[in-house]
Amino acid sequence: MSMFNTGRIPASKWVGAFAMTAACLGFGQASLAQGGYPSKPIQFVVPYAPGGPLDNVARLLAEKVQPELGQPVVVENRPGAGGNIGAAYVAKAAPDGYTLVMGAVAINAINPWLYPDLPFDPVKSFAPVTLLASVPNVLIVNADFAKANNIDSVKDLVEYAKKHDGELNFASGGNGSAGHLAGELLNVREGVKTVHVPYAGAAPAKLALLSAQVHFMFDNLASAAGLIKDGQVKALAVTTAERSSIYPDLPTMQEAGVDKFDLGTWFGVFSTGGTPDEAIEVLHRAYAKAMKDPAVSKALLAMGSDIEPNTPAEFAEMVQRELAKYKEIVEVSGAKLF
Repeated sequence: MSMFNTGRIPASKWVGAFAMTAACLGFGQASLAQGGYPSKPIQFVVPYAPGGPLDNVARLLAEKVQPELGQPVVVENRPGAGGNIGAAYVAKAAPDGYTLVMGAVAINAINPWLYPDLPFDPVKSFAPVTLLASVPNVLIVNADFAKANNIDSVKDLVEYAKKHDGELNFASGGNGSAGHLAGELLNVREGVKTVHVPYAGAAPAKLALLSAQVHFMFDNLASAAGLIKDGQVKALAVTTAERSSIYPDLPTMQEAGVDKFDLGTWFGVFSTGGTPDEAIEVLHRAYAKAMKDPAVSKALLAMGSDIEPNTPAEFAEMVQRELAKYKEIVEVSGAKLF
């Protein structure tokens, strides 16, 4: 007797078996669609040099999100052109959620109004995942200069600038940086003339301030905190609409009398534009959870940020608002790259 049954299977049983098989296959495909991402390592591009605050946070987060994602997250630095090189690399990547970028206010809100041939669209080229931090900048003055001229407030600095037209200069980490725009905005809002001196980064700009090569600058509050505490610089005000949790006694520029002054430094996670919503949801869940990790919370708080992670939709709306705001600031300040 043959071990195989060569008899004809009734049509009703054949159809039932086929339906059951199809249902099982369909269930497997649905499960794969929901749980298949990520299935390989994720590249997290930091468009700035290694060792900076954004790089440090990116590496800490990469470590914390891996257990949630079940895949390695590899941080890669691609600095240059004010962050545009790294951002353009991610913008041109496959929209599959496997290439992320540490976006920032400069890349996603300021550069579009300063670079005439930007190699990406600030909105369409990226899919927002979550905001990570929002950090105020602070107006700091050389301590010896402040003491010698009785400059204890923004009003004092403005009055001095009006009496010494064109004699004051301010440092920044480069043309088009948030510090540059803040200085130019102060000139416009208060009708004064101070001279911008760009440096190749915030660190050399601070050294110039400490050595009295320049009179003042707008610096990241967390970065300037040590200098403020040691009395090496005089802090006058923060640049955001709200006071800082690090130095709650410092007034905002608005409170100090400078109208329509709201600038800050923020950064967050983006994927390539067109990344499926399912992948964005997985990434958002992982990064939002990582932000609540004690080590990450401590690092962000030390930078002056104590925000809650927002949703991808909220982050997208924020980018739109920031683009509109900085378009106006660049226009009214007349800020130029060169």
